[in-house]
Amino acid sequence: MSGLLDPRTIRRLAADLDLRPTKQRGQNFVHDANTVRRIVTAAGVRPDDVVLEIGPGLGSLTLGLLEVAAEVVAVEIEHSLADRLPRTVAERMPGRAGRLRVIEADALGVAVLADPQPTLVVANLPYNVSVPVLLHVLARFPTIRGGLVMVQSEVADRLVATPGSKTYGIPSVKLAWYCAARRVGSVPPTVFWPVPNVDSGLVELVRVDPPATSASREEVFAVVDAAFAQRRKMLRSALAGTFGSSALASAALAAAGVDPQARGEVLAVGDFVRIAEARDRQVG
Repeated sequence: MSGLLDPRTIRRLAADLDLRPTKQRGQNFVHDANTVRRIVTAAGVRPDDVVLEIGPGLGSLTLGLLEVAAEVVAVEIEHSLADRLPRTVAERMPGRAGRLRVIEADALGVAVLADPQPTLVVANLPYNVSVPVLLHVLARFPTIRGGLVMVQSEVADRLVATPGSKTYGIPSVKLAWYCAARRVGSVPPTVFWPVPNVDSGLVELVRVDPPATSASREEVFAVVDAAFAQRRKMLRSALAGTFGSSALASAALAAAGVDPQARGEVLAVGDFVRIAEARDRQVG
């Protein structure tokens, strides 16, 4: 037995584990080999890559990644799935079993990985935690040069949105700190089991240098959070709490070259950087 998982094998594995996929964990398992190989190709996986995979589930994507990558580090929160994955790989790709590292953990709690460090992140991320998990991984593992994530279509649109668009928001700005992101395709519900009621989107990630700034990432992100907490408010009002008053916010915005009457949804990450720097100057 070898190769990628098919629908019948997915169901057999789930039955063996007495697994009942839950919406709470966003468990929808890819059972289409063509989709798996499409993801691996779009991610640009190379033979020397160490791929970090979040939520491998039953191993559909894991097997596809192992066909190409030097190593796959799979982080799985559910014990039964983490325990079964090495055996699935050994059964279906015995020659590649030594290239798999399984870590049973919540991805949001993984702060350190043993060498070799990951060079790509490739994952089918559950919609309810996709954004925080992605931002956490990019923050903790600077060796990651990019990758590809499959997320709910609506989330994909938010991640790649540009300033001024209706889907632009906190995820768009924060991801732009780490990566250039673009949507590179859609995935229909029919390639998953169980079948979700939404389409999925593929988002390509390419690591970029963070903005050069005297402010910390935490300071910049705090300004981003405040600007979008009351999305329809002008920045001078939305940031009044952050700066101490609307007047102080207006002065800082003007010093940063930003219109105090603008809204957060029209600003790029560089604009938020300048606002955070202006706040530092005020406080200093």
